Amino acid sequence: MPTHGWVAHLALFAVGVVAGTLNVLAGGGSFLTLPALIFLGLPATTANGTNRVAILFQNVGAVWGFRRHGLIDGRFALRAAVAAVAGSIAGTALALVIGDATFRRVLALLMLAVTLWTLWDPVGRAAGRSERRVRPGAIAIGAAFFAIGVYGGFVQAGVGFFVLAATTWAGYDLVRGNAIKVVCILLFTVVSLGIFQWSGRVDWPLGLVLAAGNVLGGLLGVRLTVLKGHAWVRGVVTVVIVILAIKLWIAP
Repeated sequence: MPTHGWVAHLALFAVGVVAGTLNVLAGGGSFLTLPALIFLGLPATTANGTNRVAILFQNVGAVWGFRRHGLIDGRFALRAAVAAVAGSIAGTALALVIGDATFRRVLALLMLAVTLWTLWDPVGRAAGRSERRVRPGAIAIGAAFFAIGVYGGFVQAGVGFFVLAATTWAGYDLVRGNAIKVVCILLFTVVSLGIFQWSGRVDWPLGLVLAAGNVLGGLLGVRLTVLKGHAWVRGVVTVVIVILAIKLWIAP
């Protein structure tokens, strides 16, 4: 059974702080929060739904910040978000029908795969080639964001990396790409969380504790970016994710 004592809440808040910091520095914070929720005793599918509470609050703040600075291309973001929301419905439905043991194994594989993918730095490579590439058409962009929505609806963890790759492919720099990213993630998270809640797969007390940690971590991440830089964080993230992936794989 899930553990809901103050010790569990404190531990989850701390994980939320770390995950929120990582989301600002490098992304992939859900690769820490999902295993944490599972290790606290939540069924894997419920952990998947509960994690969306923290993602929702984090991205509400992020959208507000980007909008305040006038960095959101609303027209493109809306088109991309419509495709992503459609995909998220399919992805969330898939997440609800597979078993908990299967989801844990899939999550472990995705943690390793996305870590290797980000170490290859596809966003940086795409940015380096962006001036020489023909911009994709609306259908190609729509298909890309639909696929991103399917992934985000299914597991969420690491989806920001894929959104940034898509926005870079579309010709946006990383700052404006991040602004589009938070709009897309916010909108499809609202839909996905609603489906999980309708299915009774959200633990709101744990989700709100995690959300509080994520918000604080996001603020700390800005400061830590200046002090340590992305290379240091990438190394830490890689080690932690590999360890957690192995533990998830061998869990009964």
